[in-house]
Amino acid sequence: MIKTIDIESTQSKIIYNYLSSAITPRPIALVSTIDIKGNKNLSPFSFFNVFSVNPPILVFSPVRRVRDNSSKNTLDNLHQIKECVIALVTEEIVQQVSLTSCDFAADVNEFQKGGFTEVKSEKITPSRIKESPINFECKVNEIINLGEEGGAGSLVLCEALKIHINKNVLDRDEMIDPIKLNIVSRLGGSWYGKTTQESIYKIAKPISKIGMGFDNLPKEIKESEILTGSDLAILASIESIPSKEKFTLRENKNIKEKHILAKEFLSQGEIEKAWQILL
Repeated sequence: MIKTIDIESTQSKIIYNYLSSAITPRPIALVSTIDIKGNKNLSPFSFFNVFSVNPPILVFSPVRRVRDNSSKNTLDNLHQIKECVIALVTEEIVQQVSLTSCDFAADVNEFQKGGFTEVKSEKITPSRIKESPINFECKVNEIINLGEEGGAGSLVLCEALKIHINKNVLDRDEMIDPIKLNIVSRLGGSWYGKTTQESIYKIAKPISKIGMGFDNLPKEIKESEILTGSDLAILASIESIPSKEKFTLRENKNIKEKHILAKEFLSQGEIEKAWQILL
């Protein structure tokens, strides 16, 4: 059964619930801004991602409030001073970050409300957040309004000028370790996700070679009742079907037994053994 939502006849609040629950997980940007009077603002946004490397562009979107069509203080500030700090949100600070999302008045400093420590930025006016392990100092290149009604977003295109990384989240190669970073993601409703050893895994990228694809898999493998689409994708990621070699585990096995063993090897990352079982 499929539930179909007609956007034109559906209230914005309901559309928001479906979109924010479906497009997940989303990283959270904790954005530091300042207005021309010197009032500082700190607010989280989960409509956020990286869109370019050269130039390094981060994009987030403050959404107009559905209840009264008002804009966020962050957006108002950026129209005045086109600079911001984007900090990443970890499990250690997520409760503090949630507190800063309250609708405080424009002259209220959320650094103080959320218990955060200001750090002077090197190239821009807004402050960095000491408690976040990664801070991006950004200039705002463009603000694109996507609508005028409640629920409409404004794309804020930010060019990173400086990246500040706490060395505690780096591995021995000076690269970011996802477990050490312990980033938090936004889901729908009041749900959040966190990064744990059990929740992440690696997938080999077929960049240096071109996988043969599903269409070149043998019919009995492609139509297997045991192997899933994910299993088949792993088998199809190699350049060609390997040559059949002597393999003791293959002997005296029917097709179902072979597929069960192959699936087990695939779960262990043993692609070559999985293929030899299937040949």
